[in-house]
Amino acid sequence: MTVRVTWVQPEDLIGHELRQAAEDGRDARHIERRWYAAGGAPAPERAGASKSPAPPALRALAEGLLDELAGLTSPLHVDEPTDLAAIRAACPYWPASRTDPSPAGTAPLEAAWLGRAAGCVLGKPVEKLPLAGIRALARATGNWPLATWFTAKGLPAELAAAHPWNRRSAPTSLAENIDGMPEDDDLNYPLLTVLLIQRYGPSFRTADLARLWLDELPAGRTFTAERVAYRNLLDGIEPPDTARHRNPFREWIGARIRADVHGWTHPGDPAAAAEQAYRDAVLTHTGNGVYGAMFTAAALAEAAGGAADVHGCLTAGLRVVPPRSRFAHAVRTGIDAARAEEDFDEVVDRLHAEFGAYHWVHVLPNAALLAAALTHADGDFSGSICRAVAGGWDTDSNGATAGSLAGLLAGRPEALPDRWTTPLKNRLTTSVPGFDSIGFDALAEMTHRLIHEEARRP
Repeated sequence: MTVRVTWVQPEDLIGHELRQAAEDGRDARHIERRWYAAGGAPAPERAGASKSPAPPALRALAEGLLDELAGLTSPLHVDEPTDLAAIRAACPYWPASRTDPSPAGTAPLEAAWLGRAAGCVLGKPVEKLPLAGIRALARATGNWPLATWFTAKGLPAELAAAHPWNRRSAPTSLAENIDGMPEDDDLNYPLLTVLLIQRYGPSFRTADLARLWLDELPAGRTFTAERVAYRNLLDGIEPPDTARHRNPFREWIGARIRADVHGWTHPGDPAAAAEQAYRDAVLTHTGNGVYGAMFTAAALAEAAGGAADVHGCLTAGLRVVPPRSRFAHAVRTGIDAARAEEDFDEVVDRLHAEFGAYHWVHVLPNAALLAAALTHADGDFSGSICRAVAGGWDTDSNGATAGSLAGLLAGRPEALPDRWTTPLKNRLTTSVPGFDSIGFDALAEMTHRLIHEEARRP
C-alpha cells in the first residue's frame, strides 16, 4: 500500500507554485508549458496530495522546475518585503513600542482562549466545503443566518451526500457530538507558543521555535507551509530558508493561526506583538503570509490593552502591514464591503467574486473575510464567529481568530453565550506534551504569567 504524505509531494507542489507565481506576477509560462507537456497535472484543488505518485522522471522534473521557479523574481517584492526592517520602513504609521505594558487580568485571556476554541469548533465540520454547501447545510436545519453549531439532525440524506461534513471533524464538532474541545492545529499552535515563551523567553529566536517543533510537535500534526518547513529542517535547511525552499504555501494562512499568544501577551503594545509574531512566522512564511501573523498579533495586543472597539483593533493591525501589499488591500476590501452592505451574504458574495481565484487556505481571501466578519459584527461575539465561518474558505481558522479577538474584547468568560462555552467543558484535547485535557482557566493563568515575565524584562 502506498503512503501518500500530504503537502510535500513534488508533483503536487509544482502546481501550487505555478499558481503562486501567477498570483505574485512572475512570468512562469515557459515552466508551466514544460510541466504539462511532460504529463504533469495541476495541484489537487482541495486535498493535500494527488491520489497516485508520479513516475520517477516526472517527480525529478517537478523538483527541478520548483528550483527554477524560485529563481524568478516577483515584481511585487518591493511592496511586499519579508525583511523586518523593510516592513517597518514601508509602514508610515508603525506604532511606537510601549515601555510600560499594562498586564490584563486572567478573565479576558480565558475569554480569548474560549473564544478561539468555540470559533474553531464551529467551523470544523464544514472545513473544505464550498460556500454553497455551507449555506445549504445550515438552511436545511433552520440555522441560517448561522447562529449556532452545525447539526446533522433533520438533514435530508441527499443533501448530506451532496455536501459531506469534514470526515475527521464531524464526529467531534457537530452539535450532537461536542464533548470538550477536540484536537486542532488552531489550538495546538497557541499551546506551542506558550511552551516557546516559557522555555526561551519573549526574546526567542526563530531557530528556537524550530528546535521546539522538532522536540514537541509531531510531524503528522503539521500541514501546508508548516509541513514543508518541518521537512526542510529534517533536510538540514536553516531558518529562514525553511520558509522559501520548495514551499508554495508560504503565503497561506498557517502563520496567522500561530499569532494569538504573541498578541495576548503584549497588552497595549501592537508593535512588540507584531515583531514577536514576525520571528515566529518567518520559520514557515514570507510576504503576505508573515503579514497575516503580524496583523493578527497587533490587533490582539490592541484589544488586550483595553481597546474600545474591534474597529480600532483592525486599524492597529493595519499599521504593521505594508500599505501597498495585497494583504493590506484584502483587509481594507473586507472592511469596506462590511460597511457598505447590511446583508452579510452580500458581503461574502462580493469577497468571493474578488478573491475566489485563490486557494481556500491562502491568507488573502481569509484576511478579507475575517476583517469583514469582525467589522460587520461590530464586536458581538456570536456575530463575529458565525459570520467568519459562514463566509467559507478556511472556516475553522477564521472562526478561531474571530473568536479570539471578540472573546478578548468581551472581557470575561461569562460574557460569552453559554451555548458556545458549555459544550467545551473547560477541557482541551491535544498532542502537545503537557497540555492534554487542560482547562481554559488554567491556560489563562499560564498566559497571564507570560505577560508578567515580559513586563519584568529590561
